[in-house]
Amino acid sequence: MGGAAGPVAAAEPRGGEPEQSESAGDGPEGRRRWLPGPLRRLRPPRPRPPRLRLPSRRRIRLVLAAALVTVVAASGTWVLYGSSWLRVERVTVEGVRELTGDQVRNAADVPPGEPLAALDTGAVEDRTRQALTRIARIRVERDWPDGVVLRVTERTPEVVMEKPGERGTYYEVDAEGVRYAEARERPAGVPLVVLDLDASRSNDFFGTGRLRAAAVRVATDLPPGARKATRTLRVRSYDSVTLELTGDRTVLWGSAEEGEAKAKALTALLKAEPDAAHYNVSVPTAPAVSGG
Repeated sequence: MGGAAGPVAAAEPRGGEPEQSESAGDGPEGRRRWLPGPLRRLRPPRPRPPRLRLPSRRRIRLVLAAALVTVVAASGTWVLYGSSWLRVERVTVEGVRELTGDQVRNAADVPPGEPLAALDTGAVEDRTRQALTRIARIRVERDWPDGVVLRVTERTPEVVMEKPGERGTYYEVDAEGVRYAEARERPAGVPLVVLDLDASRSNDFFGTGRLRAAAVRVATDLPPGARKATRTLRVRSYDSVTLELTGDRTVLWGSAEEGEAKAKALTALLKAEPDAAHYNVSVPTAPAVSGG
């Protein structure tokens, strides 16, 4: 039949275009082989070599910062607590009047050589107040690098009371009614409180402490002129407090209530009737004078 037959074309695999397999080399085995598409897709993927990840600059900076903070914190802790620096070497006292600096220092008992950072200021304040009742308030402050300051506020006597059984010895009482110290002499300008309760049952109902507090309240409410002239506050009952002034004058104050109104009324009476012998402001809306 016609001329010589040419090369026979390779049949295409069913199901799609022919796919070549990998070449196995240059020899006979390296000839290209065709694999059906489904078989080719079943071959496992080639593993990729692992990528070497280097730390980012931000991560390096964070690590270095954390290390620096740790070193600084450790160094600071050692300086505050472990080194010979920043330790108590001097204790200064401020604000004393009747007390001395040595009395306050001895009561405070601040340990010399203790690290300032470790000083328990609250404990120092508590034991100082307990040891010295004359102190109303105390504030303990660190004075870097090696000092402690004790700022003291002493109590101020509003009245005095004679100590039972010891004539000439007085208790000093502050504005809060606290009996805090003894004195051999009456402080100038401070009234003496006398509880004259023999004929009254007020002591049974109110107690000495409350009656003393009422007398202190009267003393703190007095106008300046009357307070300066007051020698004695005589308490006969809770509702009967009498002021004994210089010049044999007396003021019936009544109870400790309405102190501001009574002070205004007494100021007006003393100005209008300076030579009167007796003043009555127990009812401040109806003050009265007599004698003189």
